[in-house]
Amino acid sequence: MADPAPQSPMKLVALQLLLWLGALCLGCEAVPLNPTSALLLPRSFLLKSLEQVRKIQAEGTELLEMLCTTYTLCHANELELLGHSLAIPRAPLGSCSSQALRLESCLSQLHSGLVLYGSVLQALGGISSEFSPALDTLQLDVANFATTVRQQMEDLGVAPEAKPTAGAMWAFTSTFQRRAVGVLVTSNLQSSLKLAYEVLRYLAEP
Repeated sequence: MADPAPQSPMKLVALQLLLWLGALCLGCEAVPLNPTSALLLPRSFLLKSLEQVRKIQAEGTELLEMLCTTYTLCHANELELLGHSLAIPRAPLGSCSSQALRLESCLSQLHSGLVLYGSVLQALGGISSEFSPALDTLQLDVANFATTVRQQMEDLGVAPEAKPTAGAMWAFTSTFQRRAVGVLVTSNLQSSLKLAYEVLRYLAEP
């Protein structure tokens, strides 16, 4: 059997950055899961959601590697400080990670988080002509996943009455800020999706 292909040094740095920032995710402690809700999610929704999460995670990892490699935005401590100064959001997912999993609240938090991250990604337009296609694809897939979650909530009669807006208008004053925010928001999104994936996979088990 052939040995696995070696990872590039910059890719390893990007992945380490993702793991470091992901460890700071609020309310993202590991499960065991013990859902208390009577809400039942169709298996078709769970499988579709798992596929969408995997796709977004792959795109996010690739984007982080590109930003790390091209702009050496690989210093987690500095980026975290910048994230605090720019008030880069983290979507809370406490209802998804507690031992008493509350599915209605988890779906609501997941949907709100996807809309939030999507609005920040949208504000990063102009990060560079090289990265705009990757950002556009990531934003589109995040929006599609948010739509999938909302449609399922509507089918179950637990969706909010009002359709959410795109969120606050984010303004970043420099190209460097947009690039750094690209790393931060993608890392935060990846952390949220990691937890969501655990929940979805658990619920999809026969």
